[in-house]
Amino acid sequence: GSRMMQIIAVFKNLDFKITFASAANESDFMTDLQIIGVLKKNIFLNDNSFDVFIKDLNPAIVIFDRFITEEQFGWRVAENCSDAMRILDTEDLHCLRIARQFALKENRNFETKDLFSDVAYREIASILKCDLSLIISEFEMNLLQDFFKIDKQLLHYLPFLLNEIDIKTAENWKTFEERNDFVFIGNFYHEPNWDAVLYLKEIIFPLIKKQLPKAILKIYGAYPSQKVLQLHNPKEGFFVLGRAENANEVVRNAKVCLAPLRFGAGVKGKLAEAMLCGTPSVTTLIGAEGMVLDSKWNGFIADNPIEFANLAVELYQNKLIWKNAQKNGIAIYNNRYSKNKFEIIFINRISELQKNFKNLRLNNFLGSMLQFQNNLSSKYLSKWIAEKNKKAD
Repeated sequence: GSRMMQIIAVFKNLDFKITFASAANESDFMTDLQIIGVLKKNIFLNDNSFDVFIKDLNPAIVIFDRFITEEQFGWRVAENCSDAMRILDTEDLHCLRIARQFALKENRNFETKDLFSDVAYREIASILKCDLSLIISEFEMNLLQDFFKIDKQLLHYLPFLLNEIDIKTAENWKTFEERNDFVFIGNFYHEPNWDAVLYLKEIIFPLIKKQLPKAILKIYGAYPSQKVLQLHNPKEGFFVLGRAENANEVVRNAKVCLAPLRFGAGVKGKLAEAMLCGTPSVTTLIGAEGMVLDSKWNGFIADNPIEFANLAVELYQNKLIWKNAQKNGIAIYNNRYSKNKFEIIFINRISELQKNFKNLRLNNFLGSMLQFQNNLSSKYLSKWIAEKNKKAD
């Protein structure tokens, strides 16, 4: 994903030798890491071959992509490379996303008590066991410190690391008059995206069509299932078009991006991409969470579906409002996601941590305790599965 590629780029700039180890199946759309000088290694779940691999590699820093990866491999890293700094990239707080999804299914507002779940216990344990966790949203930074009482020394705010939108980029955007249609884009493996598309189909877009009978909404996203594809209905102006060959191009051509996200966490790449493309958007409070700058947005924010639809129509028709939204998007993008600004802060944090992380571990008794307890349970479950797989072979 783009987040991991941004992190890899930081360490490449520091002249680190990088090995990307993954247990995921390869696909036709994966990045060719060898082109950028990153060694790729296939690893296996619940397999002792990882112990040999990590011991031979003897890394100075290990980054886990989401807490599930830390659960699976963290104990092996700690056991075989105890001197390696362990960093968790949360991507977003899974426990927050799942808690909000649970509340939505019960047709009620999210409450903090919803956060008490098996996923939360596992995710917070992974954060505590690592030397540092990268948090993409300021909202989640506050939640971790205020609600879960995580020591701020274990956390680092690292938003998207993006090149700023310059004057030349903005001058090359298509104008208000040159653009047409509404657009939604998002990976359909991600449950909030499927919910948003269904919400658009059943409730929001019909409200827009009442005011704009000729309106067209184009839905793009990788891995659309049959339930997604069957929503395709050109007569209603609702087009489900699958994976976009060039995501930037389809967003640049659209007049307004719609993202009625009713649950989720982290910050939304689709909305940052809309800003980069000069495309104003309408989203929800959850969609804009952690992205708003001085109460300004790249368009409008609304949770009520009638208000959402009305604001989408207004943004689509009013050039002055549309242009002002576009300017807000530039300000948000350049202030919140400037690579030049946040990369150096991250580099300094890593440099500082490399000097002191062993001493910091001594102050993290709770993390050490969880490392001990979780190592035992994860270790022996994994070894049992490994033995079972051997017998099956």
